[in-house]
Order: sequence, then C-alpha cells, then structure tokens
Amino acid sequence: MEMIDAVFVYQMHEKQELLWHQRIHSHEAGAFEIHYFVGGSGTFTNAKNSYTIYPGSLFVTSDEKEHSITSDEGANLTYYATLLHCPEEQELFKKLEGRNPLHIGTNLRFFFEEVRDKALSQKGELRLSACHQLLGFLYNLLAGSVTERTVGEHVRLEKAIRHMQRHVFDKLSLSQIASHVGLDPSYFVRLFRKRMNTTPMKYYTSLQLEAARALLTSSDLSVKEIAAKLQFCSEFHFSKQFKQSTGSSPSLYRKTHLQLLGI
Repeated sequence: MEMIDAVFVYQMHEKQELLWHQRIHSHEAGAFEIHYFVGGSGTFTNAKNSYTIYPGSLFVTSDEKEHSITSDEGANLTYYATLLHCPEEQELFKKLEGRNPLHIGTNLRFFFEEVRDKALSQKGELRLSACHQLLGFLYNLLAGSVTERTVGEHVRLEKAIRHMQRHVFDKLSLSQIASHVGLDPSYFVRLFRKRMNTTPMKYYTSLQLEAARALLTSSDLSVKEIAAKLQFCSEFHFSKQFKQSTGSSPSLYRKTHLQLLGI
C-alpha cells in the first residue's frame, strides 16, 4: 500500500493547465484515484460515463480506467486529487466507483489537507498513515456514515483553509483570518499548529507558492508578474521563498515542468 501522489489544484483556468487536465488518461493496475471538488463546475468523464461536477462532489476511479476533467468556461475548478496504489482494496474502490458521484459537501477540506500533508512527508510512517486515514474515510463513505460536519473546531479550521484558498491572490493577515472564523489570533495559531503542524501564515504562503507553480506551468506571466500577482513584496523575495519550497528557482521550475508536459 502506497500513496503515489496527493495534490491540490487551485482554480484551474489557464489554457495549458486546462489541456493537461482534460487529457484522457488512466493509471497502472492496482492504482486508484480520488477527486474531491470544492469549487467550480464542469464534467468528470470516467470510461463511457460523464458526470456533472458540483462543489462537494467526490469521484472514484479504478485502476486502468480512462478518465478526464473538463472545466466549464470561467468556472475555475478547485479540487484535491489523491492517487493510491492499493491492489488489495480493489473491491472497495470498485463499489465506490459504481456510486459516482458521491456528494459529501465542501466542509472536508481539512481532512484532505491533512491527508495531503502526510502523503508529502519525508517520514514513511506519516505517508503510511495517510493511506490508512484515506482508506478509513472511504470505508465510512461506503457504509454511509460520512456526513458534512457543521460543528466543532474542525469546521473552523476548514473555514479558515477555505478562506485562505479563496484569497490566495490577496494579502491576508493573521488577524483577518482569525476574525473570519471568530477566534482570538493567539488561540487560532495554537489550534492551527496542533492540527496542521505549521502556522496559519506559513500555510498561507505554501498556498501562494502552490498557485505560483500552477501559473509558471500554465501561463505566460513573467516571474516578476507572478510575484506581484501573489502580493510578494519583491521578485527576489518570491524567488527565495519558491526555491526554499521546491529546491528550484521559478525559471528553472517552469522550464523543467514544461518539458515534462511536452510543451
């Protein structure tokens, strides 16, 4: 059992990005993919079946099944995708695939953020934890026990994450985010750090850098223009933060990934 990939796709709308996600593709035997849409609209095609995408919808794709995503014009699709190699759980994924789309609401961002964070960890134990956490969720989903949560601290964290994602091109402050979820800034930082293993502002910066990666590979904006669009104080500061996050300069990242995409 292995988590192959876990990504967050923020507001898919650039031409090259749309072409990449609209391509028809499949995954190797034993590999299953879960898409959880939290914003925008479009069409999810799985084999010969096409489904309308709504915020809060989840789709399961079994191994070797061709699928693609088409965004409605100007819809800015936003979603999480996790790719899991788990051939021993084929029956689970097949059953869930037969129920596409599963409507689970939009208040599960925190859960998928946590899975993604663990899946990208350097620690093998956390990556394995992400697999078991996702499988547990899917079994609960199959049993019909997953509902959209409406109370508790989890909801406030999900609301904070949603607010940061929506305003990734703005310049949010800690006090603005804390105020949005109705919490004292100091308490909000402690709560966020406990659940996400980072501070709210570091997480917000990581969202900005994730948006930057998308812009570098799916737009013609210069590095300077991307830095300005994401409200970084200077191109130098943006490039420094980007290299710390990815190990590559923005220009090299763009060149390398465009080559991988065949562009």
